[in-house]
Parts: sequence; C-alpha cells; structure tokens
Amino acid sequence: MLQKRYNNKVRIVLVMLLALMLVLIRAYEDALFYDPFLNYFKTDYFNFPLPAIDNLQLFFGLVFRYFLNTILSLGLIYIVFTDIEAVKFASILYFIFFIILIGAFFFVLHYFGDASKMTLFYIRRFLIQPIFLLLFLPAFYYQKQTK
Repeated sequence: MLQKRYNNKVRIVLVMLLALMLVLIRAYEDALFYDPFLNYFKTDYFNFPLPAIDNLQLFFGLVFRYFLNTILSLGLIYIVFTDIEAVKFASILYFIFFIILIGAFFFVLHYFGDASKMTLFYIRRFLIQPIFLLLFLPAFYYQKQTK
C-alpha cells in the first residue's frame, strides 16, 4: 500500500515536471527558436505585410519546437496512462499531423501569403503549441474508461 502511494506521488511529480518544461518552452520561445512570426502575430498584423523569413531556418525552428513538445507530451501520456500502446498510437498521430501541418504551413505561406494571415496563424499555432496533448489526454482517458 505504501509502495502504491509512493508511485502515485512520483507520477504526480513527474507530470508536474513535464508540464513545467512545456511552460518553460513557451516562456523562452524567443531565445530558443527562430520564428519571425512570434512578434509579428503579437502586433496589429493585419496592417503589416508578412515579415522577411529564412525558410530553412524557420522550418528547423518549427521542427525543433514540435519535436520538444511531442517528446514531453508523449512522456506525459505515458506517465498518466502507463500504456505503451497509447504512446505508440499518439506517436504515429503526432508524425502524421506534423507532415500535414508543416506542408500546409509552407504551402499557405508561399502561395497565399498576405491573403491568408489567419490561416497561417492557426496552422502555426498547432505546430508550436502542445494542443494535441489537450486532445489526446481526454481521448485516451475516455477510451480507458470504456474498456
């Protein structure tokens, strides 16, 4: 019984630590990642043209941030559910969503540009924030409860 309480406390601490790491990624995003859209979307961007970007540097910045968020999110899913199958399934989904989103982001950026600022904003939001974690946690919880 004491071992079970200890394990639960360790899991809670690990969940809090991983959540804190997600918060730190957000807090230090300006220093960690190349993303000219960070400051652009904080301004009155409807009245300004898109900022000058280095496509390759932006791509690797988005990949790095998505990868960090994905690793921390998968760690959270594993700690909460202790189900490796859920982690494998979520990994596949993260990969598929990344391919779709990164392709859509650069497609919209280069072919529609200024005309689709809101589309860029929302696609980028899915790439740089752990939004999928907010979707996967309740979904896996519901699936576990219905079994």
